Amino acid sequence: MKQQLQRRSFLAKLSASIATALATPLLSFSKRIENTTQNQSANKPILTVQPMGFQWETMDPFLFCVHHEDYFPKGNLQCGPQGTLAGRHLGDDFILKDGYRMYHGKTVPGFPGHPHRGFETITIVRKGLVDHADSMGAAGRYGNGDVQWMTAGKGVQHSEMFPLLSQVKDNPLELFQIWLNLPAKDKMVKPHFKMFWSEDIPKIEMVCKSHSKIVIEVIAGKFNQTKSLQPPPDSWASNPLHEVAIWNLLMEPNSTLELPICSKGINRKLYVYEGANLSINEQAIPAYHAVTVDGTQVIRLKSGESPTQILVLQGKPIGEHVIQYGPFVMNSKEEINQAFEDYHATQFGGWPWPKYDQVHERSAGRFAKHADGKLEKKA
Repeated sequence: MKQQLQRRSFLAKLSASIATALATPLLSFSKRIENTTQNQSANKPILTVQPMGFQWETMDPFLFCVHHEDYFPKGNLQCGPQGTLAGRHLGDDFILKDGYRMYHGKTVPGFPGHPHRGFETITIVRKGLVDHADSMGAAGRYGNGDVQWMTAGKGVQHSEMFPLLSQVKDNPLELFQIWLNLPAKDKMVKPHFKMFWSEDIPKIEMVCKSHSKIVIEVIAGKFNQTKSLQPPPDSWASNPLHEVAIWNLLMEPNSTLELPICSKGINRKLYVYEGANLSINEQAIPAYHAVTVDGTQVIRLKSGESPTQILVLQGKPIGEHVIQYGPFVMNSKEEINQAFEDYHATQFGGWPWPKYDQVHERSAGRFAKHADGKLEKKA
């Protein structure tokens, strides 16, 4: 009984903190789609330009995107930060202090075991490493360009810890976590995750007339004729007709790029997360701003005097009313209540690991152990 109460308390605190720090409010995507359609009819390639915060506003079928960028110091023997953690609200530390946050971690930064239902997480790690463990018995360590795509479906617990492995140099971390919705018919599918290793992700390298270079990482969908790796089988992105795309654009100074045209009714948004003086169709875009565009029109990008990096999210809207509370994303209040009841009753399979903030052996390297026992290892 005591353990059950502790889990309920943990879930309540987790839900409240995630809802405040990460989650989008209760919303209906139908209104957002309607507004986009009205703007498109005005025949303007740029629909909106807005500043970006810690959490990025996204468009259906995406729920939100968070940009984690932390300058973690050297690690200690426990893979946590060297030095004092005094002055931090450990367990709920989302305020940037000394260049980093501990998030829900108390020893190692990260997100100890917590539940999800009804959507997918896509974690793109630009720098640093993430240790994964889940209630299916799966585990992994990935980073420095790797991507993990997890379908939570009917329910899974997982932890995402950021081990600071180096004790002699700093351990910077940069990642995006994108939440992609599932339609009502697929919200209760079996949980599943795939690894997109950096070596395997298709990358397009281009040289402009100015001799500057562009690299396009095709994480989902296709860019012209270059196709991404296959998403999980029950993902909204697994159907090519949905035109889901996730591209990371790395542009050297004074380079130009024209984006492929998408179909009518597809939502497309660009997140300029590094660089200044970008222009889109000759309109200046401020640094760290998001730009909603009409992808049925020609979209031309030109970087300024500094390197520019842009994350592009695109897809056909699901068009269903969404209710989100903390780690659960469903279509009705009743389904949210059921998710909590199911979690309290089953813990979505329990937790097979010694700790909720599970960190793997320091020497483990990059690997993925799947629920069926399949093991992938990378150098």
